[in-house]
Amino acid sequence: MGETTIKTAAMLAIGDELLSGRTKDKNIGHLADVLTLAGIDLKEVRIVSDEEDAIVEALDALRHRYHYVFTSGGIGPTHDDITADAVSRAFGVPCVHDPDAMALLAAMYERRGMEFTEARQRMARMPEGARHIANPVSTAPGFIIGNVHVMAGVPQVFQAMVQNVVPTLAGGAKVLSRSVTCPFGEGDIGTALGAIQKNNPETSIGSYPKFDGDRFSTELVIRARQAERIDAAEKDILAMIAEIAATKAGIGEPV
Repeated sequence: MGETTIKTAAMLAIGDELLSGRTKDKNIGHLADVLTLAGIDLKEVRIVSDEEDAIVEALDALRHRYHYVFTSGGIGPTHDDITADAVSRAFGVPCVHDPDAMALLAAMYERRGMEFTEARQRMARMPEGARHIANPVSTAPGFIIGNVHVMAGVPQVFQAMVQNVVPTLAGGAKVLSRSVTCPFGEGDIGTALGAIQKNNPETSIGSYPKFDGDRFSTELVIRARQAERIDAAEKDILAMIAEIAATKAGIGEPV
């Protein structure tokens, strides 16, 4: 997994409603933002249906490849909320009604004067031995087993759980970034930019084309964990821009 100071993560978003387009995911971007600030690289995101085999297969692939895995969705009270069952199966442990979760939910429904039905009790199910992720929004906890963090799909609840989880994780060196505005389109800079990326392997250079209705330009974003790496790549990019400008001026093209 690379240097020990670099922590990696993956996200597994679960739900037929995501794949059908009925629900638009709001959790991936939030998790990416939070992990970046914590110095954890989100390297992969998968979206799978509410099928136990699909969840187990994806989870097994991700949890062995990355330091942390985060899931969203599928821990509610309905029949298609099967994430707890799938995670239990992946880890080879029983899925049980966790006593502490049962007590939390029972007390919450009693305060609200509502029956603690069998369906609602499903929200207390988790792999045997799992630890809770506190849910300050709607009480029903998420859970942690191994390096897998299982959280709700409702964005407000997911975000609250992420806020509780991320401070407990070992982060790494923060990723720094710097933007450089290039007055030329990707067609002009593609080859030279590829060479610059090759010469600066410890940076990641993103290329984002823009069009103002008249001319193309490109925003280049340099990312690295050391400022000096960014400085070196920026120097090469500025030299590239100057060389292209000089070439265009020499043959009479607009700069």
